[in-house]
Amino acid sequence: MTVVETDRIEMADDSTERLDEWFELLERMVPEGIKAEIVEGAVHMVPQRDVHWQIIRRVLHTLEDRFGRNVLVMSDVRVDFPGHQNGFCPDVAKFRDGAKRHDGRWRYEDVEFVAEVISRATGANDYGPKKAAYAEAEVPVYLIVDPYQGKCHAYTRPKDGDYTTELTVTFGGEMDLTGTAVDLTLTTDDFPRD
Repeated sequence: MTVVETDRIEMADDSTERLDEWFELLERMVPEGIKAEIVEGAVHMVPQRDVHWQIIRRVLHTLEDRFGRNVLVMSDVRVDFPGHQNGFCPDVAKFRDGAKRHDGRWRYEDVEFVAEVISRATGANDYGPKKAAYAEAEVPVYLIVDPYQGKCHAYTRPKDGDYTTELTVTFGGEMDLTGTAVDLTLTTDDFPRD
């Protein structure tokens, strides 16, 4: 284990107790249909929108078509990522085969793919601190689906806390993710716009 990996794990562990407290409180306070997560120590809540959910479903179906119905994929499930109090609930997170929960929680080290569908109120998080945290965690593929722009942005090959490759496709095109951890092509012709 390198020093960087050790520091990264310790940073995530230091925040876990505080994040646990926040999420316990949020679970009691936040009504169903509202997504709540913590980005760099700040709580963000947004309502689930129909366009948002329709895109998430299409991404989930594409993963299931590629990997089968038993693929280990989650939506809006907390995963603690590197950085200061980063308890993210990705719209879609695919875990590597054989991944298991540790101390009741999924580990960011097991995440192979994350997809975030942009919401107006929290889109800056997806393009900014969340993208940086996913790169720091070395998530192999990070997909941003932006129904306002009508575009998908795929970031791959994380290195030194950043992604070295970006592919952008306008809705209607095909997102070629072959040769990545998910090794698939995502068709976007039926992605709704907001």
